[in-house]
Amino acid sequence: MTPLARLLAARIAADGPIGLHDFMRECLLHPVHGYYTTRPPFGRAGDFVTAPEISQMFGEILGLCLAQAWLDQGRPAPFALAELGPGRGTLMADMLRAMRHVPGLTAAAEVHLVEASPALRLRQAETLRAQAAPHWHDSVESLPELPLFLVANEFFDALPIRQFQRSSAGWSETQVALADGGLVLARSTPAPAAALDAHLPDTQPGDIVEMCPALAPVATALAGRVARHGGAAIVIDYGGWHGRGDTFQAVARHRPVDPLAAPGEADLSAHVDFEALARAFAAAGAEVTPMVPQGRFLSRLGIDARAERLGAALTGDALDAHQAAHRRLTHPREMGESFKVIACHPRGAPPPPGLDTD
Repeated sequence: MTPLARLLAARIAADGPIGLHDFMRECLLHPVHGYYTTRPPFGRAGDFVTAPEISQMFGEILGLCLAQAWLDQGRPAPFALAELGPGRGTLMADMLRAMRHVPGLTAAAEVHLVEASPALRLRQAETLRAQAAPHWHDSVESLPELPLFLVANEFFDALPIRQFQRSSAGWSETQVALADGGLVLARSTPAPAAALDAHLPDTQPGDIVEMCPALAPVATALAGRVARHGGAAIVIDYGGWHGRGDTFQAVARHRPVDPLAAPGEADLSAHVDFEALARAFAAAGAEVTPMVPQGRFLSRLGIDARAERLGAALTGDALDAHQAAHRRLTHPREMGESFKVIACHPRGAPPPPGLDTD
């Protein structure tokens, strides 16, 4: 057992099974043994690679997208240029490099990063040292009341979920319990649940529904600032619209692993419910764009032409790697279809480029 597994086992032995929500939160953010608090998980030497680590083109394209949204809204100054879950700071660095070509933008921008991990904050400071002096936040609620131009790439998938299975007697919640000295998945006794009544018309016994308690509060806080002060919030993640089924998963060393095998030593995530995001954005008073696949979004923004220009200066292995990165970001069989993009913007303002058509 990992040190965190022993702590969780002792807690369960004393108090009973815990929900996936508690399990994910402890595994990812425990102050001593949590996955994000103890290691740099990104890159080829880590456990997974995100889009900004695959190619600089991803950040450049997003930076210019937000820059155009800033221009379309009258160049507000000052404004908050923000990222949720900024990893090693690669995405923000690439966005700032592209944005510096837009007159007045970087001078008006205050960089704000929502990051809970002290270790990752140090890495972000190092990455951005030559470009910005970021302000860090533990939560979105402390972001400033300024025009907000924000990106959240693979942030919402790491928020802890609750998972329920419907039965003839109601809903049973997925829990983590103890059996033969080890951690196992179990289910609570089925019972009616008013919070899940909305799912009764489109589910049947045996169906699984996942809920993310933190999703609506985070989305509401972002969209509220955008609605009040202007800006745009772009969310990129894997998931879909009106999703169903068990999507709880773990990755270590770039491979799927048992989520219970090594608590604190694997990344845990679940698919994002983009329908719930859209509802929260709209309820907070912002306009919501249609959800589009990542590949289509990046192609609309010109990534194919950018890839061709960068590739013209490359040969051999470097060219092969560049072409593979472009394919990974955009091809439907890779990230191009499984990752989706949605945004909110002020009512009456143009949507961010790439999200202005269905």
